[in-house]
Amino acid sequence: MAEFIERAKFSCALGGALTTIAGIPRVIPIVHAAGGCSSALSGTYNLAAGYRGTGYCGGTMIPTSNIAENNIVFGGEDRLDEQIEHSIRILDGDLYIVVTGCQVEIIGDDAVGVAKKYKDKNVIGANTPGFLGNTFKGYDAVLNAIISEVIENSENKDKKTVNILGVVPGHDVFYRGNLDEMKRLLGLIGIKVNTFFGTGESVSAIRTYGNAALNIVFSEQAGLEPAKLFKQLHQIPYILADIPIGPTGTTEFLHRIGKELGIDQEIINDVIKQEKKVYYSFLERIVDIYADTDFQRYGIVVADSYYAYSLTRFISDDIGWIPYLTSINDIESDIDQDSYQNKFNSLTSESKPFIRFIQNAGDLINEIRESWPYNSNQKYYDALSPAFVIGSGIERGLSEKLGAGFLQIAFPVSNRVVLNKGYSGFRGGLTLIEDLISVLVAAR
Repeated sequence: MAEFIERAKFSCALGGALTTIAGIPRVIPIVHAAGGCSSALSGTYNLAAGYRGTGYCGGTMIPTSNIAENNIVFGGEDRLDEQIEHSIRILDGDLYIVVTGCQVEIIGDDAVGVAKKYKDKNVIGANTPGFLGNTFKGYDAVLNAIISEVIENSENKDKKTVNILGVVPGHDVFYRGNLDEMKRLLGLIGIKVNTFFGTGESVSAIRTYGNAALNIVFSEQAGLEPAKLFKQLHQIPYILADIPIGPTGTTEFLHRIGKELGIDQEIINDVIKQEKKVYYSFLERIVDIYADTDFQRYGIVVADSYYAYSLTRFISDDIGWIPYLTSINDIESDIDQDSYQNKFNSLTSESKPFIRFIQNAGDLINEIRESWPYNSNQKYYDALSPAFVIGSGIERGLSEKLGAGFLQIAFPVSNRVVLNKGYSGFRGGLTLIEDLISVLVAAR
């Protein structure tokens, strides 16, 4: 029997490429594919990423070769050549990236080769057919092209400059806020942060990223291949880290990065002390209602590996909820699953969550029912209540079946408009608590 993924939480690789390109100002995609690919995929991330918008030359403005049947039969390279010429003449951009769909890759069009003819006009290319994989593969392909063709070699490394990888714009609905908070926090300990997609980035700035001393990768599923290419071409080492949310994760993160770059521990401790002082000065405002109303919950986290552990650690170690179940939807390898599951051993909570690796959203309610004792009309029954589900828009039905609170954080997010909100760092932890508790008091 064939397997399929019910209500997938990713697009194909081309969608990942388009949402990645849309995250960089004044960068224009040129799609070599059938006409419907770019509009459908761009629309997915425009609407399901907190109403992100089309960006610069996104949505229906994306130039595409719009190949037809005769191009499939006789090849579509000439059509792509024509499209590139028109696009760079009509559309004002700092960088043009040719990306590909399934059809042209199947017939063997050399889209990257065609793009190279226009290298002097800031055109590069990446192979991004849908069958390459999910969103993350498209992100990797675009970053690899930028690392190879755009970023300039630099023998002089700035010992206090880092690049951030693994944050996929749009797929991390809160990417701008998350990156800006990382830039602020690391800046407090004297580190310059290159983000690719944060506020104020540009192609001219990205060209200089070869002078960084370290790459920080926030996901093993997206960003690891670009990090390896960075190391090969630009001799920049990398480390894997979890996106820090709240005081526990952020304190650990700052100490680790400081140690990697030789930052004085006293400087780091002073920053952490001040940030915690501010954090708890706000948090104490809700202590009374939190305790008096008993806002402790069983926590169910459903997300990809980028968010799953960090969110679970936050609700467990920072706000004292009981982590019951964490479901991760993007890790298939048994070895990678074992490695990721080991992260949860470090939780300080007495209660450790069940860890499941599930791609099909419909299977999750069965996992919960099988893992929690069934109510056989007992007089005294310990129900999985009160509970709270942190996940994507797809988990709304799960929360309703459980009678649980619900907050959309993981992609897709369609019931919230997201501008500069983020959940990383100390400030992001406050924002997350605010959003969680707001759900609980909303009906009062």
